Amino acid sequence: MSKTPAKVVAIIPARYHSNRFEGKPLAMIAGKPMIQHVVERAKQAKILSRVVVATDDERIAKAVTGFGGEVVMTRVDHVSGTDRLAEAAELLRIEEHSVVVNIQGDQPLFPPEVIEQVANPLLEDPALSMSTLIYKIIRPEEITDPNHVKTVFDCDKNALYFSRSPVPFQRNPEEEVQPTYYKHLGFYAYRKGFLLTFVALPEGEWERFEKLEQLRALEYGYRVRVVLTEHDSIEVDTPRDAQRVEAMIGL
Repeated sequence: MSKTPAKVVAIIPARYHSNRFEGKPLAMIAGKPMIQHVVERAKQAKILSRVVVATDDERIAKAVTGFGGEVVMTRVDHVSGTDRLAEAAELLRIEEHSVVVNIQGDQPLFPPEVIEQVANPLLEDPALSMSTLIYKIIRPEEITDPNHVKTVFDCDKNALYFSRSPVPFQRNPEEEVQPTYYKHLGFYAYRKGFLLTFVALPEGEWERFEKLEQLRALEYGYRVRVVLTEHDSIEVDTPRDAQRVEAMIGL
C-alpha cells in the first residue's frame, strides 16, 4: 500500500516595519501591493496545496483578505521570519510530514517553477529535513558583496557552509582558472516537524557572526540540500528597488 504523498504548503512571512523600507509588503507596484504579486505568483505553482501569508500587522492582513488571499495572524515578538513561519505552521495545523516552503514577501518577480525546485528534494527523500536554492553568480560585483550570500557544497549537493565572504578563497589569484561562485537565494523548504525543531535550537556560533540562520542547521549536524536554479530573483529592499521592479513589469 503506497503512502500518501506529502502536501506542500507555502507560507509567506510579511511584517510591516522595516529599517530601510517601512510598509514594504504594501508598496504599490503596477497597481497592486507587493504582497499580492508574491501571492499570485505562488499560486501559479501547481505543487502547492495552499498559499498563506503570515503577518502580525492588521494592515497587511486587511490587504491580503481584500484581494482574496489567505492570512494567519502571528505574534509580534518574532526575531526572524523563520520563527513566524513555525508559529504559522502550528496555527494552520499543517501535518508533521508535510513540506513547508518559505517564500520571501519581497521577491515579487520570482518564477513559480522555483517552488517545485526547492520542494522536490524533500518529496524525493523522506530523510531530508531542509533544502534551499542557489544560483551561479554571473555578476562579479556580487562575489565580494556581503549582501549576496555565497555557498559551497559537497558532491551530493549538501551545503558545507554559507558565508557573506567570498568562498572559496582563491589562494593563487594569478591562476588562469577562476573559482565558480554560487549565491544563496532566500527560498527554503522544510519538513514541518523539522521546522519546529529548528526554531527551538539555540543560536549557533557561526550564525551569530555571519547573521545567517541557515548556518544553525549545519552547526547542529542537519543536512541542507542545495538546488541549483537557472532563475535569479530580485529582492525589493528599498523604494528604488520597487520602482525597478515596476519598470520590469511594464516591459
